[in-house]
Amino acid sequence: MYARVVRFTDVDTSQLDRIKNEVANNEPPEGMPPTTLRIVVDESQGTAAVMQFYDNEADMQKADEVMNAMDSSDTPGTRASVDKGEIIVEGQIG
Repeated sequence: MYARVVRFTDVDTSQLDRIKNEVANNEPPEGMPPTTLRIVVDESQGTAAVMQFYDNEADMQKADEVMNAMDSSDTPGTRASVDKGEIIVEGQIG
């Protein structure tokens, strides 16, 4: 499994509401491969981490291209960092 994790600052909660609606209505950006999406929001800091999970590296790379081509007004805030890679540990502790 592979993941793309993007950290945002200056998060706009109205954008998060729009993203929630798009996910609920299964309206992915054009060309986006299938993904599991998780968003962690820290309202006290105005930040969010958007995590996208993929079955293979090719889908992760394609999604990265689609996301990088998006207009910044379609994102939840200012992109601070992007990490992509293979998930090497997954499990429950405790």
